[in-house]
Amino acid sequence: MSTPKENENWILSFYRTSEISGALFFGRLAKSLRVPAIQRDMTKHFADESQHAWIWTKAIHDLGMKPQNLNIAYQDKYIEVAGMPTNLMEVLAITQVFEKRVIGQYSHHRSMPGLDPVIHQAITTIMEDEKWHIQWIGDALKGLEAEYGVELIQSTLKKFSDADREVYATSLKEHEDRISELFVKQKR
Repeated sequence: MSTPKENENWILSFYRTSEISGALFFGRLAKSLRVPAIQRDMTKHFADESQHAWIWTKAIHDLGMKPQNLNIAYQDKYIEVAGMPTNLMEVLAITQVFEKRVIGQYSHHRSMPGLDPVIHQAITTIMEDEKWHIQWIGDALKGLEAEYGVELIQSTLKKFSDADREVYATSLKEHEDRISELFVKQKR
């Protein structure tokens, strides 16, 4: 069993690693996209993810800890379960599902009793960007309906939602276990 501080460091490092992975992915994608509106928003998304990694890095340091080098991120598990997206619509669909999970996780974490103000502020700041991510991706998917069809977009979102539930129930168990352990210790 880990101490609360070890759990907290692992969780914040996990968030940091996932944000870095997102920044690298969206940066490469934004560089190669040729759809101007999506390229613009994807570039902003990339910048946000990079900033979120910095926010978590700073929070970890402000709490007197050092970021852990983790070799797992949320995104890695999605690809293992759902497969690599093969077109822009699939990239946006998996990202939409993923962003909704992330905002749910951050919201859950932020509701923890006795949460350190540094972590609360980091989550609150990041969640504002995450809300915009969900909005812009939803709008972009709507804009792709003429090309891909509503039914295909909906079935793709369902496919990735099913994968999300599987990833969360199996591959991200350590994250949930550590969050649950922190909740229990904070309530005491």
